[in-house]
Amino acid sequence: MTDKKKTGSRSGHKKDPHAQREASRYDQPIASRELILEVIAEADRPLNMDELRELLGIRGDDAEEALRRRLKAMTRDGQLIRNRRKCFALADRLDLVQGRVIGHQDGFGFLVADDGGDDVLLSARQMRALFHGDRVLVRITGLDRRGRREGDVVEVLKRNTHTVVGRFFNERGVQFVSPDNKRLPLDIAIPGGEDGGAADGQIVSVEIIEQPSRRSPPVGRVVEVLGDHMAPGMEIDIAIRSHSVPQAWPPAVETEISGLDEQVPAAAKRGREDLRDVPLVTIDGEDARDFDDAVYCERTQGGWRLLVAIADVSHYVKPGTALDSEAHERGNSVYFPERVIPMLPEVLSNGLCSLNPEVDRLCMVCEIIFKRDGSMVRSRFFNGLMRSHARLTYSEVAAILVDGDAKARKRRAALVPHLEELHSLYTALRRGRSKRGAIDFDTRETRIVFGKDRKIERIVPVVRNDAHKLIEEFMIAANVAAARFLKRHKMPTLYRVHATPADEKITDLQEFLNELGLGLRGGRKPSARDYAAVIEQARGRPDEHLINTVLLRSMPRAEYSPDNIGHFGLAHEDYAHFTSPIRRYPDLLVHRGIRHLLADKRPDSFSYGHADMQAFGEHCSATERRADDATRDAVDWLKCEFMLDKIGETYAGIITGTTSFGIFVELQDIYVEGLVHVTALGNDYYHYDPTRHWLIGERTNRIFRLGDSVAVKVVQVNLDDRKIDFELNEKKAPAGKKQNKRGRKTSKRRRSRG
Repeated sequence: MTDKKKTGSRSGHKKDPHAQREASRYDQPIASRELILEVIAEADRPLNMDELRELLGIRGDDAEEALRRRLKAMTRDGQLIRNRRKCFALADRLDLVQGRVIGHQDGFGFLVADDGGDDVLLSARQMRALFHGDRVLVRITGLDRRGRREGDVVEVLKRNTHTVVGRFFNERGVQFVSPDNKRLPLDIAIPGGEDGGAADGQIVSVEIIEQPSRRSPPVGRVVEVLGDHMAPGMEIDIAIRSHSVPQAWPPAVETEISGLDEQVPAAAKRGREDLRDVPLVTIDGEDARDFDDAVYCERTQGGWRLLVAIADVSHYVKPGTALDSEAHERGNSVYFPERVIPMLPEVLSNGLCSLNPEVDRLCMVCEIIFKRDGSMVRSRFFNGLMRSHARLTYSEVAAILVDGDAKARKRRAALVPHLEELHSLYTALRRGRSKRGAIDFDTRETRIVFGKDRKIERIVPVVRNDAHKLIEEFMIAANVAAARFLKRHKMPTLYRVHATPADEKITDLQEFLNELGLGLRGGRKPSARDYAAVIEQARGRPDEHLINTVLLRSMPRAEYSPDNIGHFGLAHEDYAHFTSPIRRYPDLLVHRGIRHLLADKRPDSFSYGHADMQAFGEHCSATERRADDATRDAVDWLKCEFMLDKIGETYAGIITGTTSFGIFVELQDIYVEGLVHVTALGNDYYHYDPTRHWLIGERTNRIFRLGDSVAVKVVQVNLDDRKIDFELNEKKAPAGKKQNKRGRKTSKRRRSRG
């Protein structure tokens, strides 16, 4: 029996389906990752370097070295495992789980599995050697008492944390930094002479010089003293560094952009459809600086023709450049209150790429033909040259279209007919959205208004008008068209996917709604239309906010993936992000795919394959979460600072969250959230019912439920932990709701079942 037969290979070398792509990337092309994974998967045992080289038909020292580097990279990324015999195998064949570590402030953690399986619990002992965000391989060791998978760390694939920001302390000569990020509960030891001149209590940035192990804590050196604890603007500096948000441009990027200015080169304008006479306009918020999109609409015999022109970032940001590498690393722009960390340098984000008014700009255009009922007939994409005819704001457009403001209409008289066509199409699309059953939560966003010395004056709700919704509908239409175009041509790409809710979430949701006399159709697999029907039934009810909150929390988070599973919330089978390449890297990848097809090139010659897109999707989903976490940290800090001088005051509030340890309350008209700990709820034992989303008193039967009104007093504000503690103000609080006998028995029965 030959070696080839033993490894399960067929006679001859396997043909690499991605050979053309690899040849376009490298002077010395090597077997693609997909082919290597396929060869190892077909084998009945792990393969060593010589066996892989033979099966892949690799000859020559340079080719062998290239294969060695690729195998090393695949091992680093967790696609392969190299065992003690120096053989390579697939991780899932060895019953190992790979994924990303999520740390908890109490010391334990979880592994979020790459394969989408259940999370794996990592004990505090396992977490001693890890930081939040590390990528690891874990062996499943069993189940804990709650039925969750537990694991032991086999190998750390990639360290995530290299710098940490926190408060420096010197206690009797022992120096350490307590991380600001509460997912990093390990203090960083600072050796003598490595304190960077920091004073006790100051905020510092630390470089990790020794990663943690099970026997020793992490060790670091202070590389920057950010300042005193309460300095203005410190909250954003801390958030940026706590979450490792890149903000400095590498020298290589500065070199690449040094020759750019705000004028589009004449050569770049050639070969494009000239749209400079078409009255395309941008519609954005008052404080926007980077304009991704411009729109124009005209009526046709059977409906409308819509043009969505998007900044042509892919013309300026080429694969393999330092600029592209940095954009990928950032993944997206991060928007803090009154400060932005852009994905692209300002010369591009606010200059050459931004669709500023009355200047020539390169764009990629999505043209869509709609019927009168708002259904999409066809679409096409092309490279365009445009000149924005106006920079409009949402409030200005709403004044023209909704309020009929005479002055506003006169000021934009030349554009009013086009804006009215945009509004007519929007109305048709909204009807189509309702018919399709897309979920439309009426969520509330807030904005912080600053006064002198960057002190918060007030927090105000952001009002979404028809102009916001109009642009939203057009961007959704363009995103759907882009996804369909790439899918039709079988191009590797990143879709924006939103999975259906998990079975257990649906079961709990249906039980909760039944208690309120509402029903969720669809059985174990409800559709977006079924969700939308519940939202419509709840409209106008006193508990509408409660119902919307529970519906929203039952759904998973949207992500980026090359596997198109559809978008549950929008009720679309095909959806990709196309409309914001200035501030989102996935959109740039979608543009590159479309540009590749517009150049009449074959999908198999594209620079990226499915495995590349998988890695891009995981990374961009992670940077999106990083941006959300960093922004939330900064906003929470500011809100805590805002409440420092309000300790002892009483406010009306709404219960926005219930847990086993208390209730979260948002103050009305102030939009600040805090916790009433269960011990501050009254002289009773309270039990948490996660299905009904309430706490119920064992003796008094008093219930605290999502959406209930309460009066609370501010008792403590902790800036370090970004926490605000309330206690009930019984004099002003409602008497509380009592549960009936049947409900109490049901609650007791649930508790007895554990």
